[in-house]
Amino acid sequence: MDPSEVEFLAEKETVKIIPNFSLDKIYLIGGDLGPFNPGLPVDVPVWLALNLKQRQKCRIIPPDWMDVEKLEEIRELERKEDTFMPIPSPFYTELTKLLLNHASDNIPKADEIRTLVKDIWDTRIAKLRLSADSFISQQEAYAKLDNLTLMEINTIRSFFLDSLNCMYKLRSNLQPGSSGGKLSDY
Repeated sequence: MDPSEVEFLAEKETVKIIPNFSLDKIYLIGGDLGPFNPGLPVDVPVWLALNLKQRQKCRIIPPDWMDVEKLEEIRELERKEDTFMPIPSPFYTELTKLLLNHASDNIPKADEIRTLVKDIWDTRIAKLRLSADSFISQQEAYAKLDNLTLMEINTIRSFFLDSLNCMYKLRSNLQPGSSGGKLSDY
């Protein structure tokens, strides 16, 4: 799975908008949306919110977690703890990128939010790298990946898989009865 596929999944998350048009309920395969009345908030998927925003048909209300104070708390907690802390949205980086790129005028303190989310991402990826290094150096056979987002797992996936494959080949070649300890796969 590449980052664009993860972003596609993130676009299914819901966000509140305030439309400036009237429309009855619309019936889609993924569920019913609306009705849309000017000035009344309604929950819609991010893909629709961005489409309506680009056509100047709505104002997007940022998610509750997209607040400077809340993000600062998450950043500090993430820096203090050795383990991965729960994140308020499984797609926090993708949603931040999408909403700030297309609706930054609707989000107060957009630049600070962008910086805080980047800091959280950098902290979590650094922890992930340290965990991976420890995992490899201790020659572990499995890893517990609690509280990681899909994008974070996607970032480290190929490295983990390649490492596990190499460790398996090394271990199987060193077993008694193997091909004399030769590393024929390399």
